[in-house]
Amino acid sequence: MTTPEHHACIIIGSGPAGYTAAIYAARADLKPVLYTGLTPGGQLTETTEVDNFPGYPKGVKGPELMEDLKQQAERFGTQVRFGMVTKADLQTTPKRIWIDEQTELTADTIIVSTGASAKWLGLENETRLRMNAGGVSACAVCDGFFFKGQTVAIVGAGDTACEEASYLAKLCTKVYMIVRKSEMRASKAMQNRVKSIANIEILWDSETIDILGQQTVEGIIVKNNSTQTQQTLAVTGFFVAIGHEPNTRIFKNQLEMDEQGYLKVQAGSSKTNIDGVFAVGDCADKVYRQAVTAAGSGCMGALDAERYLAAQLH
Repeated sequence: MTTPEHHACIIIGSGPAGYTAAIYAARADLKPVLYTGLTPGGQLTETTEVDNFPGYPKGVKGPELMEDLKQQAERFGTQVRFGMVTKADLQTTPKRIWIDEQTELTADTIIVSTGASAKWLGLENETRLRMNAGGVSACAVCDGFFFKGQTVAIVGAGDTACEEASYLAKLCTKVYMIVRKSEMRASKAMQNRVKSIANIEILWDSETIDILGQQTVEGIIVKNNSTQTQQTLAVTGFFVAIGHEPNTRIFKNQLEMDEQGYLKVQAGSSKTNIDGVFAVGDCADKVYRQAVTAAGSGCMGALDAERYLAAQLH
């Protein structure tokens, strides 16, 4: 039986957190190997304009930003490999992972940066317009700016949906908030805030059944579930805030996570409950979920891994 390939540091995932971890780990001479997952570059590869990442005064396209980060990581010697980690045994020394269910590797440290995936409604036009950058988004903080002075709609009933509706209301002339039930899941304080904002109109008991527009969003068809009536609303932006799902399933029963599946880290660090395993980016962050905060946590993960390895030598 052949001995599995061994590395000092393996990074799982290739968003801003993974690539930043790779840049720092490579500069610390850890010779990291990064596995991209099925979506090299993560969520940002599905984002057209990124206007809020420092250092790009004219903005940058999401895929270009990720390519820049990748090339920077490779310049310092990171091995970027296309592949999906399908199984992990993190309780052994060294830690063991399997790529695409067949290739086994071992590592002294693992940095988990598997990200989170936005939940969508599953409408055909939602997917089409989202992929064509036509005005469908899961991040009001990222994309709200593009809809300044326009009418938009947001779907959701939790704290995040309320926060994003309030944020959009500052930029847009009108915000329709579409809530599926006759009540919200959000905290009372968040509900009260939304209800007090004049240019937010809440549509209770309602769901979106279609999004209109060929190249960009031109309107939505909303159905009221209690009266069964439908209405068409003229909007140019459509925001979905029904939650994110962290991509952490393969670490279940090994890494500590909250009820939603976000990995728990020690305060002020990227350390998980297993020594030598670090979690960075959106898989461990349900609060900020920004490219720049993910990148910052990737830096923390690499520094924590470097310090952990240094301590093992003494």
